[in-house]
Formats: sequence, structure tokens, C-alpha cells
Amino acid sequence: MEFIDNKLINDFSKNGVVLCKGIFKEWLDKLRIGVDKLIKNPSERERSYTPDDGTAPFFQDLVNWNRIPEFKDFIFKSNIGFYAAKLMNSNKSIFFHDHVLVKEPGSSIVTPWHQDKPYYCVDGEKSVSFWIALDDISKEGCLECIAGSHLSNILHKPKRFNGKDLYENDNSLEVPDIDSNRAKYKIMSWDIKAGDAIAFDFRTLHGASKNVDRISRRRVFSARIVGDDAFFVDRQGKGSPPFENVKLQTGDKLIGEEFPVIYPL
Repeated sequence: MEFIDNKLINDFSKNGVVLCKGIFKEWLDKLRIGVDKLIKNPSERERSYTPDDGTAPFFQDLVNWNRIPEFKDFIFKSNIGFYAAKLMNSNKSIFFHDHVLVKEPGSSIVTPWHQDKPYYCVDGEKSVSFWIALDDISKEGCLECIAGSHLSNILHKPKRFNGKDLYENDNSLEVPDIDSNRAKYKIMSWDIKAGDAIAFDFRTLHGASKNVDRISRRRVFSARIVGDDAFFVDRQGKGSPPFENVKLQTGDKLIGEEFPVIYPL
């Protein structure tokens, strides 16, 4: 089955976000097993949030592909690298990192509107994040993306979940108040099935609601990938993920064992 056709490639270039239906359905069992293992044995980068209102927690953990075998198998044995290269119009795909997000039933935690790129120690025009649903998710509880926002040439100020600035002395523009002006934006979201993936550019403004489902979990495996023009950038602060051990300098090609080439292998 051809999951990434010319229309999807063109839509990705235009909107900075597309829905890839059923693209990773055959990997669901393996990814779910990996997520269960991770929750039982999280890394030092694990960041879970428990709402003050007593509703269910929101689990997050990053950069675990090299210690969770199911994640490593998916990254190197699925077609994700090939699909990423097609969407990015790149000769190769470089794996940047994985991010697991689990909102338990009824969790009131909202993921604020943001772009991913300002958090990352990478730059370049070619990037894609596959937000892979491991459960059926209604449009009301799904990821939302603002079509075309990746073309604005603006990187908005990155924030921590507590609302504080990620970097000191950051003079970049605040994210606009999207929720109070939703009619001004083309906001894209879908009812999605387990195995579907929302693919979006690192520069695309996006956010996610609370888990409106009070019965089912909202498990997501997110895979972040960059293309053949990727280079390292020091953003003068502890990014997310931090990659403290990487010794690259701003402008260096993104290479090293932390950033494996996954297409072509």
C-alpha cells in the first residue's frame, strides 16, 4: 500500500501537517509493549505531570530508542525513514529522538500551543515528527495543528509546562493567543485510529487538549526525524531533550551515534 503519495507530499509542503492513515498499524503491538516497558522503567528524562484537580496523570519520556528494543526495532525495521524522506523531499532521514506521551483517562493536562523547533538543538529546512496514535483518539481529544504556520519564518518563545521561559534572555515572540482567536486560524485535527500518524514539520504550531475520554488512555509514540540539510545549533540553554553529551558545535552536520541515519540504511 502506498501510504505517502504525491498529494500527501504536496499537502505536507503546503500545510506543514498531514494525516497518514493506517501507516504504522502493523507496529501497534510492538510499540504498545515498548511503552509499557518504559512506564515501568522510565529514564532520567521522564517528565510526568499530575493535575492539581486530582485527575489522571500525563506521562512523558524522551530518547529511549537505544534501551527499549521495541522502539529500536520500529525505528530501524519499519519504513519510517523512507516515509520521512519522501515527505521532507530529502535524500536521507536522520533519527533525532523519540518521545512517548501518555494521557491517562480523564487527564485534564493540556499541551499548550507551541512549535517544536525552538526546543531542539537542530536546524535546517527539512524535518518531520510522526505523532503515532497507539489508541483510537477522537478529534476533540486529538493533536491540533495550524496549517501553514511552518512558513511564517517565526520561531516563537519556547516555554516549560509551568509557563516559564525555557531559555534565559530569550527575546523571541510569544506564541499568540490561539484559543481566544480560533476563527483566525486554519486548525487541522482528525478523528484518528490506532496506527494512524499525524506528520508535521518542527516549525508547525500545534497543541493538544486534555484526554476527554474517561475510559481509554491516549498513548502516543512520537518519532522526530530530520533531513539531509540538518545541522547542530547551540540555543544557549538546556533544550528538550538536552543531549548534554553531544560535543557538536553550531553549524556542524548532525552526526554521531545519537543521531543514526535510518534511510537509506
